[in-house]
Amino acid sequence: MPVPLDDPSAWAWSGVPRPRFVGGNDVRLLQGGDELFPHMVAAIDAAREEVWLATYIFHCDAAAREVAAALSAAAGRGVEVHVVVDGFGSLQTMATLREWLLPGGVRLEVFRPLDRWWAWLQPGQLRRLHQKLCVVDAEVAYVGGINVIDDRHDLHHGWGDAPRLDYAVELRGPIARQVRDTARAMWARAHLGHFWGEELRALARSAAPVEQTVQLLRQLRARPQPVSGDDGGEPVRAAFVVRDNLRQRRAIERSYVEAIRGARERVDIAVPYFYPGQTFRRALRRAAARGVRVRLLLQGKIDYRIAALAARALYDELRAHGVRIYEYTPAFLHAKVAVVDDDWATVGSSNIDPLSLLLNLEANVVVRDPLFARALADRLDTAIDASHEVVSQPAGRGWRAWLHRGFVAWCAGVYLRLAGIGGRY
Repeated sequence: MPVPLDDPSAWAWSGVPRPRFVGGNDVRLLQGGDELFPHMVAAIDAAREEVWLATYIFHCDAAAREVAAALSAAAGRGVEVHVVVDGFGSLQTMATLREWLLPGGVRLEVFRPLDRWWAWLQPGQLRRLHQKLCVVDAEVAYVGGINVIDDRHDLHHGWGDAPRLDYAVELRGPIARQVRDTARAMWARAHLGHFWGEELRALARSAAPVEQTVQLLRQLRARPQPVSGDDGGEPVRAAFVVRDNLRQRRAIERSYVEAIRGARERVDIAVPYFYPGQTFRRALRRAAARGVRVRLLLQGKIDYRIAALAARALYDELRAHGVRIYEYTPAFLHAKVAVVDDDWATVGSSNIDPLSLLLNLEANVVVRDPLFARALADRLDTAIDASHEVVSQPAGRGWRAWLHRGFVAWCAGVYLRLAGIGGRY
C-alpha cells in the first residue's frame, strides 16, 4: 500500500537517525540463529502495535518459516508488520516469501529488486541492503549479522553439521527507537522506489508540488553525527551506527578506527571478509606497535575464494607489525564483531571490506559496558582457541607478494568504480 503523500510524517520515515550514545539500555548477546530466533519469535508473538524487519537474506528453510509464521500471525491480529528484504540476497526465495507473508497482511517490500532482466543494468545495483534488523513496538530490537536462515544452511555449500559462527544483540531501552527509525527508513526507501512513478504523479497533483518535493529530498538525506556523543543516561550506554550512501558513508569505519586508536590493552576483531583501507590498517599497526594485543579472527573455512585471497594479501603486512591472525576452521565464520579493551564492543552486519565500508547499507551497535564486553570477549576467546594461528614466516617482501597485493588492490578499485565510488582505496 503506498504511503499517502499528504501525510508529512511519511517522508520523515525515510530519514536515518544520527548515531549517538544513549544510556539506560539492556543489551543481551546472542550467538547464532539458535539463540536469536526463539527470542525474536517470542517478541513478535507479544507485539501489540508494530513490527519492522529488514534483512539481506530471508530464506525458506524451517527456521525462516518459523519467523515468517510469527510475522503473519502478528499481522493477522492487527499488528502493523513491515518487512523489507534485499532484492539480490533474497532473490531465490522471493516467490515463497510473497506466498508466506502477503496473504497474512504483512507489508513486504524489496530493496533494489531484480525481477526484470534490465534491472541488473541499472546504476547502484552493487549497493545492497545488508542490514539485519528487527524491532517490536519500539521497545525491543535485534541487530547483528544473522540472516533469516538456519545456522547450518549455507546457500552455496548446502547443509553442514556445525553452525556458522555469528552474533546478534537484543536491545531494550531508548536505543530500540533508533533501530526502529532505521528499519522503518529502509522499508520506506524500498517502498518509494517501488511506487516512484505513482509518487511523482501524486506530487505533481498536490497543492504545493515544489515544497513537497524539497521536503522529500531533505528527509532522504541522513545527516552524520560523531559516535562520541553522550546524552548523560545511565548504563548500559550504546550507539546505533548506520552506514549508508547518503551522508553517513564512513560512520562504521570511523567508530572502529577511533576505538583502535584509543586502545590500551587489546583489540580483537572477528570478521569473514577483511580488506580495509590504509587508515584502518595503519590504526591496527600502530596499536600493535605500542604494545596493544591485536588479534584478527578471519575465515579458515572459505566460502568465497576471491575474498580469502584479498584478506591473505594483507597477512604479511599486518603480521610484520605484530598483529596476530587466526583462521576459524570449525565452521563458516559470519560474525562481524569486535572488542577493544574492557569496555568497548561492537556487533553488527558490517564486514571490513570495500563492499561493507563503502557500498552496502550496514548497521552496527557499539556498546560501552564492561560486562557486555567481557561476555563477547569470552566468546571470541573460545572461538580463537578453536582456530589456527597463522605462524608461517612472512613471504611478503618480494616481488611476488608486491604483485599479489597490487592485483588485489586493482580488483577492488575496479569494483568500486563500477559501483560508482570514485577515488583511491
